[in-house]
Amino acid sequence: MALSRTELLNEAKSLELQGLQKYLISPLCMPKLDQLLNDVYAARRPKPIDYRNRRDLIRIFNAISKELYGNIGNSPVVEVYGSFVMDLFSDESDLDLSVNFSKSVGDLPRDMKIKTLRKFAKKFLSLQRAGHVAGVQTIVSARVPIIKLIDCGTGIECDLSIENKDGIVKSQIVYIISRIDGRFQKLSFMMKAWAKAHDINCPKDRTLSSFGIISLVAFHLQTRDPPILPPLSTLFEDGTDPATVMKRVDTYLEFGNRNKESVADLFFTLLVKVASAEMLWQKGLCASLYEGSWTSKLWDPHYNAINVEDFTDPSQNVLRAVGTREFQKIYRCIHSSLSHLLAFSDNQMEGNNLVDLLFGTKSVYIPSKAKHPPLLNGHQTKRMRVSRGWEENQPEEGWKGKQTQGSGTAQHVEVRGGRQQADGPVGTMQVDGLGGAQQSHDEATSNLNVKDETPVVHTQTPLVGTLCNSISPHTPLVS
Repeated sequence: MALSRTELLNEAKSLELQGLQKYLISPLCMPKLDQLLNDVYAARRPKPIDYRNRRDLIRIFNAISKELYGNIGNSPVVEVYGSFVMDLFSDESDLDLSVNFSKSVGDLPRDMKIKTLRKFAKKFLSLQRAGHVAGVQTIVSARVPIIKLIDCGTGIECDLSIENKDGIVKSQIVYIISRIDGRFQKLSFMMKAWAKAHDINCPKDRTLSSFGIISLVAFHLQTRDPPILPPLSTLFEDGTDPATVMKRVDTYLEFGNRNKESVADLFFTLLVKVASAEMLWQKGLCASLYEGSWTSKLWDPHYNAINVEDFTDPSQNVLRAVGTREFQKIYRCIHSSLSHLLAFSDNQMEGNNLVDLLFGTKSVYIPSKAKHPPLLNGHQTKRMRVSRGWEENQPEEGWKGKQTQGSGTAQHVEVRGGRQQADGPVGTMQVDGLGGAQQSHDEATSNLNVKDETPVVHTQTPLVGTLCNSISPHTPLVS
C-alpha cells in the first residue's frame, strides 16, 4: 500500500537534503560549470539549415498527402509536433509528424488509422525504390501506430502517425509554458542531451522518454524555492486548449524572476532530486506537474519504476516504459554524473573532461559496482541504429536537390508483434497567438515560432520526382 502523501513528502525532502550534503558542490565552481553548460548548449543548438530542412520535409509530406487525397475539402494535412515544435530538437533529432483530417471527421478508429498509414506506406515504398527514402517500416502494433522512414538527402528520421491529437496538444502546451522562463527550455535541452549521451533516452528500449525528461525538468522548476514555474493547475483553470493556456501564461511571464539560480545550479540539483527518490518510487512517490508537488500514487509496481503524472491525464504515467533493469542503468548514470560534478568541484577534473563524460562528445565509461555499462557515444543516436544496413549505400541526394536513381537497399517492414513505445507523447497544433492566425486545414504548416537567430525562411527548394507540380515551391511554411 502506498504511503501517505505527507509521509512521502517528508521522506523525499529529507533524502534530497541528504543528497545535497553528500554531493556538496562548491559555490565557486558554479559559474565555471554554468559557462561549460552554456557552451555545450550553444554548440548543440540547431543551425538555420536544420530548421529549413525540417520545413522542407513538412512541405513535402503535405505534397504527398495532396497527391494521395487530392485537394478535396476533407483531405488531410500533415502537421509537425514533438521536439521541433517545442524547440528542443538537435540536428540528430527525429521529425514527428501527424496526418490530421478535418475536425469534422471526428476521431478515427484504430483500423482506419492503420489503413491510412498503409496508404502512405505504399507511396513511401515507391520513393524508397527510387532512392529518396530508406528504412521504411509500418509499425501497427505500437500504442500509436506509425511509419518510420529516413530521408536520404538529410538523414533525418521521420515518424508519421495518424490523428495524434494528444501528442499535438502536449507539444503545444510545453512550448507555451517555456515562455514563462527561458531556463525551462535550456535545462530540458541539456537533460535530453545528457540522457542521449548515456543511451537512456529511448522508451522503446525501456528507458526515459523525451516527454518524461521534460516533465521531470518542469517538476523540478515547480519545486524550487522560490518556484520558477507554477503548478499547471493554475494554467489549466480554463481548460487545456492551447490558445486558452496561452492567455493564462501571459499573466505568469515574470513568475520565476525571484529565483536567481543558474542553469548549472538547476542541472545539479535536478540530478540530486531524482537520485534521492531512487528508493521512494516503489513506495508510491509520484511527481505531479498539475499540483506542482510530490504526491502519493502507486501504479503497478512491477511495470512502473519511475512515477510522473501525465499533466493532461493524471491517470497515466509518462515514464511507464521504464523497465527494472533499465531503471538500474539510469541510476548508475545519475550517480556517476554526480560524482563527476563533485570531482570537477574539487579541482580533480578538467572542464573538457567533464563535458565529455556528461554529454558524450567522446566515448564515455561509467563505473559501477556491478556490471559495467558499455562504452557510450553521444552521437550514437536512434536514427543511426535504425539506419544500419542502408547507410553505406545511401544516395548522395534525397528528396531535395539533384535526383538519383537506384533500387534502395532497405526492405519495407511492417511490424505487427513485439513492443513499441512512442518516444514521448508530445505534439503541437497551430494556434492563434503562436505565429499568426490559424491556417486553413489544407495548408502545409510548420507551427514553430522560430527565434530571432533562426528567422522564418520561405524555402524555394523544388520537390522531387512527380511531386514537383503538386505544390508550389513558393508556398510558405509558416503563416
